[in-house]
Amino acid sequence: MMKPKNFVVNDFDSSATNDALKLFDSLEPVDIDFMMGKWKGSGYETGHALDGLLERYHWHGKYFLSSEDVHPLVYRTLGGKLANIEPRLITRACVKLVKISPSIVRSKTAVTMFRCFLPLLKTPKSRARLRMMEYRGKVSATMVYDDLPINDAFRKLDEHTVLGVMDGKDIDGPFFFKLTREEK
Repeated sequence: MMKPKNFVVNDFDSSATNDALKLFDSLEPVDIDFMMGKWKGSGYETGHALDGLLERYHWHGKYFLSSEDVHPLVYRTLGGKLANIEPRLITRACVKLVKISPSIVRSKTAVTMFRCFLPLLKTPKSRARLRMMEYRGKVSATMVYDDLPINDAFRKLDEHTVLGVMDGKDIDGPFFFKLTREEK
């Protein structure tokens, strides 16, 4: 069943998610040129099962090099360097584990293991693209993962910050995050 373009989250979801959807819907779209550059990521708490998880695992942000070359998951290594990560290797597993056992995924042991194995997850290749797509009634820059059924739609909070919403086939409800421009 398809959701209407401006759906409201069901009763089992938090009012914070509905508030975030209202905010997102009120924001201006952004174009692909606006998204170019390096962006630092941060959470936007709504009560979603994934809230805080990216930060816990030392997610740094996203790099938009061109409309065809996007690094969707940039993490900080144990040595403090930044690494572009292969999304196929972690995203589906993480989403499934959060549903099965959120305490294991959030454990210090899991975070340490992830950071130790980070060098094996690195990729020099971009793993996403940017396209202008309609989401919730507005056409805006949207990051489309190459190998996953996930899109991240963006709207402008200000000249240096966007609100992103991850919409995925296997993700329960919208997952929100913010990106702040590091450089253009």
